[in-house]
Amino acid sequence: MKVVVVGAGLAGVTAARELHRAGVDVTVLEAADRVGGRAHTVVSSQGSAVDLGGMWLGPKHHALSRLAAEHGVPTFPTPTNGKRRILDGRPTRAWPAVLVGGAALLRLSFPSGDDRTTIADWLSRLPHPAARRLVEVVVAEALAADTDQITRQAFASSVRSSGGLLAMLGTSGGAQDALLTGGAGALVARIAADLSVHLSRPATAITRTDSAVTVDTPDGPIRADHAVIAVPPPVSAEIHHDPPLPPSRALVEQNTVMGTIYKAIAVYERPFWRTAGWSGEVISLTGPVPAVFDVSPPGGPGHLGFLVPGHRARTLSALSTEDRRATVLRTAAQALGAAALTPVDWHEKSWHDDPHVRGGYSALPRPGKYTATRQPPTPVGRLHWAGTETSDAWPGYLEGAVRSGLRAAREVIGRR
Repeated sequence: MKVVVVGAGLAGVTAARELHRAGVDVTVLEAADRVGGRAHTVVSSQGSAVDLGGMWLGPKHHALSRLAAEHGVPTFPTPTNGKRRILDGRPTRAWPAVLVGGAALLRLSFPSGDDRTTIADWLSRLPHPAARRLVEVVVAEALAADTDQITRQAFASSVRSSGGLLAMLGTSGGAQDALLTGGAGALVARIAADLSVHLSRPATAITRTDSAVTVDTPDGPIRADHAVIAVPPPVSAEIHHDPPLPPSRALVEQNTVMGTIYKAIAVYERPFWRTAGWSGEVISLTGPVPAVFDVSPPGGPGHLGFLVPGHRARTLSALSTEDRRATVLRTAAQALGAAALTPVDWHEKSWHDDPHVRGGYSALPRPGKYTATRQPPTPVGRLHWAGTETSDAWPGYLEGAVRSGLRAAREVIGRR
C-alpha cells in the first residue's frame, strides 16, 4: 500500500509514522521549507530552545505525552511560582474584575445553541468595564481571535472539547501545565527524520477514482492508494479536487477562518522577575499586549513569552521590527521592571502572515456557521482528514493534532 500525506505538521507526521510502522509506503508533502506546521522551534543565542508556535501540554494530553516519551523528549512544568500582575492601564486591584469576569466566563462556557450572538455582543451587556475587558482578553487569548468573531456556541464547544473551563485555561493541572524539553518543533523534526518528507512541494490537486488517488505537485504527480490531508481547512481549500468534494466537506473549508496570532519570546540571561517575587505572568486589559508568561527552561536563561491575538496582532504586524519589539517589551517592563527592556535575544512570528499556515492556533467557524463546520472527518473515498481541527478532543491543541493523526492512520490501515 502507498499513501501520500499532505502536510508535515504534528498531525501529518504522526499519521505518517503510524502508517510507516505498519509497513505502509508513505510519502509526506510539505509546502513550506521546514517541518512542523504550527509547531516551530528555533535556538536562542543562549543555546535554549524557543517555541514560536504551539508548545504546551496538560496532564490529560495522553497521546502527546506518549509520543514525546517514545522519542525521548521529556517535559518540564510551566513556571508558576510568584505573584501574577493585572494591568488596566497601570497595575490595579484585580479581585473585583476577576470575580465578575470569572462568573461571566463560567456562564459563557455552558452549552449554547446560540450561533448568532458573538462574545462581544454578549459582553456589551456586562456592566463591569474591567471585568468585560478581562473576559475579552481571556477569550481572545484562548482562541486567537477577537470576540466579535467568536460566537457563544463556538466558545462553549471549545470549552467542552477541552475538558472544561479550568482545564482549558489553567496552567498547573490545566492545558498549559508543561512544556516539551527542546521544543515542540524539535519533536516533529525527530519524528520526520525517519520518514520520506518532501519540503517545498505543495499538493495542488487531487484526483480520486475507485482504485487510487493522484496528488499533483509542481514537481509532478504522485499516484497512491490513499491520501491524508493534514493541513488546516482554509489552507486545504486551495487544493483542487476531481471529482469535487461533497458539500459537507466543502462547507468546512469555505466557512472556517484561521485565528490571528502574534507570538514573541524575549530571552534574558536569567529570569530576573523571580527575584522580586513575580511569576512572570501578566494580563494587560487595555494595552497592545494582553498576555505575558514565563516559559523559562529549568536551570537555563529566562524566557518571557508574549501572545497577541486578533486586531492587536495585525496592528503589531504593521509596525517596523524595532517599533514592534519596543511596544511588546514596554508591557513587560511596566509590570516586571526596566530589566525587561533589554533581553539578550529576541524571536517573533506573526502566524497570520505565514503563507503556508495563515494563522493560529486553529481554524474557527465563521459566526453563524458552526453547525456547517462541525461535520465529522468522514473519509471521502480514498481521501482522509487529519489536523487538530478534526479531533473530537482538544481541537486547537498539539494533543488534538496527535489524536487526529492516529485516527487517520487507523482509518487507512483498516482499509488494507
